[in-house]
Amino acid sequence: MKTRLNRVVLINIGLILLFFLYYKIYISFNIGIPCIFNLITGLKCPGCGITRCLFSLVNLDINKAFQYNALVTILIIPFIVYYLYINYCYVLNKENKLSNIVNKMMPSLLIVVILYGIIRNISI
Repeated sequence: MKTRLNRVVLINIGLILLFFLYYKIYISFNIGIPCIFNLITGLKCPGCGITRCLFSLVNLDINKAFQYNALVTILIIPFIVYYLYINYCYVLNKENKLSNIVNKMMPSLLIVVILYGIIRNISI
């Protein structure tokens, strides 16, 4: 258990450090990850604005985060809770009892993401 806990802690610290390193680079040099779909088509993909959305959430600006990517703003809490649950199951070597539910939800989530991508490109 201790080895699993150490592994999870190190991986999560690494992910957090990478996120804040990218945040610092983005803020300092305004270097972001371009969206290839947007560059080619001129349309917003379902993922456009995720970086700015996450950075707005770090700054607790939920309104701006919602403007950048509403879907990510809505789904971030369930994603974080599930991520923590997966880590908990891994550390304690327990069965992930939610995996079947999540797997059954994936087709619905895919449809929501596709619809979100279509709706955000419709000019009203």
